[in-house]
This record gives sequence, C-alpha cells and structure tokens, in this order.
Amino acid sequence: MVDGVGAFYLVAGLAAIAAALVPRFISRLPLSMPMVFLGAGFVLFTLIPDIPDPDPLAHPVFVEHLTEICVVISLMGAGLALNRPVGWRRWSTTWRLLTITMPLSMLAVGVLGWFALGFGAAASVLVAAVLAPTDPVLAGEVQVGEPATDDDDHHEDEARFALTSEAGLNDGLAFPFAYAAISMSLVGAAPQAWLGHWLAVDVGWRLGMGLVVGLGVGWVLRKLFFASRAERLNLAEQAEGFVALAATFVAYGVAELLQGYGFIAVFTCACTIRAAERSHDYHRVLHSYVEQLERLLTVSVLLLLGGSVAGGILADVGMAEVAVAAAFLLLIRPLSGLVGLVGRGLGPRERLVIAFFGVRGVGSLYYIAYALERGDFAEPDRLWAIVVLVVVGSVLLHGVSATPAMALLDRRRRQAAVDGDTAPAATAV
Repeated sequence: MVDGVGAFYLVAGLAAIAAALVPRFISRLPLSMPMVFLGAGFVLFTLIPDIPDPDPLAHPVFVEHLTEICVVISLMGAGLALNRPVGWRRWSTTWRLLTITMPLSMLAVGVLGWFALGFGAAASVLVAAVLAPTDPVLAGEVQVGEPATDDDDHHEDEARFALTSEAGLNDGLAFPFAYAAISMSLVGAAPQAWLGHWLAVDVGWRLGMGLVVGLGVGWVLRKLFFASRAERLNLAEQAEGFVALAATFVAYGVAELLQGYGFIAVFTCACTIRAAERSHDYHRVLHSYVEQLERLLTVSVLLLLGGSVAGGILADVGMAEVAVAAAFLLLIRPLSGLVGLVGRGLGPRERLVIAFFGVRGVGSLYYIAYALERGDFAEPDRLWAIVVLVVVGSVLLHGVSATPAMALLDRRRRQAAVDGDTAPAATAV
C-alpha cells in the first residue's frame, strides 16, 4: 500500500527541483515552463491511481486561495521588475492596452458568451471579466526580467514592458466587472438594482482605496529600506529578500481590510518601492526572492490544472466552446490589441507581439473561483470549462510561440542598434 503522506512529500520535492531546473533546459526551445508542468500534471493524475481529484468545483475555497496568493506574489514581482518610472507618456502603451484593448476584448467576449454559448447576462459579464486580465504569472517568457541596477539601463524594450505593466494593472481592473457579474447574478440584470452601488463602491471606493493603500504602504516601506534614518536596520545591506513577502502581504491585507482591491494595492506598492534608489542592488534581492516563491506556487497551480484536465473538466466541451476559445486567442485579443496601439508609433513587429501575447492564466482561474463562490450562476461547470479551455489554450499557443517570437524581436532590435551605430561612421567615410 502506498503511503499517501510520503508520496505527497516526494512529489512536492521533485516538483520543487523541477521548478529550478526546467527553465534552464528549455530556455532556447519553443517550450515554456507552464507547458511542461501542465503536461506533467496531466500525466501524474492520469497514471497514479486513487490520487485525490483536483476538480476545482469540488474544492472552491482551496482553489480560490491558492490562485489568489499566486497572483498576489506575481504582482509584487512584476512591479519590482519594471525599471521605467511611472508616467503618462512613458507608460502610454500600457494606458492604451488598459483603456482600449481591455474593454474591446471584454465586449467581444460578453457578446460571444450571450450569443454563441447561450449564457445569461450575468454569466456573460462574468466570462468577459474573468478572461479580461492578461496574466503576470504564466507570461514570464514575454515579460521583463530582473530589475536593472545600472543608471543607464532603465528602459526596457517596449514589448516586454507593455506586457508586464498591462498584466500588473489589469488583474485589479478586472475586479469591478467581476463584482458587476456577481451583483447581477444575485439581484437581477436590471441596472437600477445594482448599478448605483457598483459605481460608488465597487468602482470608486475599491479602486481608489487600492491605489491609496499601495502608494502609502510602498512609501513607508521604501523609507524603511532606503532612508538614511533606517540605515541601522541594514535591511538593504543584509539583503533580506523575504521582506518582499512581508510587503506583499501588508499591502494586500490593508487594502482588503479597507474594502479596496488588494491586487491594485500590491502592484502599486511594488512600483512605489521600485521608484526609490533605482540603481540599488536590493531591488534585485527582493525580486529574486519573489520570483522563486512565485515559481513554486505556479508549479503547484499548473500541476493541479493539468490534473483537472485529466479528471475530465473539459469532458463536456463542445464545438461552441472551442470556437469561442479559439476566437478569443487568435482574433479578439490580437485585433483589439492592434486597435489599441494605433498611432502609438511602434514598429510592426512590436505591435504584433504586444497584441498577440495577451497570456491568460492564473488570474482568470482566481476570478472564476471567487465569483462562483459568491454569486448565483447557472451552469458553473460550463463556466469553469470555458475558462480552463482558454487558459490551457493560452499556455500551449503562447508557450510554443513566445521563445522564437521574442528571440526574433531581440535580434531585430540588436541589428537596428548596430545599424544605427555604424551609419554615421559609414557616412563620414
């Protein structure tokens, strides 16, 4: 008889080792870490008999909190990694993606949910909200790396910057629409039943409080880390990376206690900390700690997601669901992304990369678990199925294409830099 506890620790240990090794082996291959562990979860739960069923419908609270902590940690990592100071012009690509691309994507998905999938108004809004955010967890191949500590290296390439900053902010900006869907499922779709409260509380108060808490906690922590009066604490000098986890939990906890959006607070907090002493090595220490923790949590989520697929969560998926998922990944996000970037002045390759790589992942899993636990939606199994189908499709599609696409973009950029450096000399000759 197999010892279940021993088997659990063995699998956990092997998964942790794999989380450290797999990215090194596949860095030059058209594969991604999410693809590998999604497949590993499918195989694991297929081959091992009597293993607990990871069906998210059977364990909604566990799924909600596991995905929640995974997203929160990744948001801190995304904010710490961004080298570019926040500004209207400097972040103009991000603002376009948030104010044009995201609403267009949601509108298209909501219409497809109503007409193609036959969902009611509340469920259609929920699907649109759940699939709205790009993912900071599963998009490592197309996002910025570690923080730059060179004063001359504060400018990421536009594609990686845009995808990272978009993922950091729209995870929180999707929350008001998830709340709208929950309200509609409980009190009806008539606007007079929910719109006033939604605008005042779910949009105004929660967004504002998330932003204020993030700025406030970030300001306090950056003083703690870098101010001259805090030198005797030696946090930065002693490279205490685990305080990044403390910063994450403090920002998230305070925002949630004040009924604000914790996702907004964490990302804002991270950007506020990053704005202090930009060339300090401590930013890399903080980011490295968060990145390692994020990778472990991501592996857990992906193994369970693969197990849920093996367990049959997609068994009842029909052609309508497949068509909607394909339309979303291949048409809706890319086209709405291109529309949002019209007039931005980017090169065609950068525009295509930004528009195409709207990775969907753990944030979508969190939102569907959160909403189904609090709302009253018909056909929760179908709602879970369409979300899992899109996430799995995104893992496979973007996982295969990310490495070669980014490598091509980098080669073109390096060649353009070389051409720019050599052009004046050639002219002088």
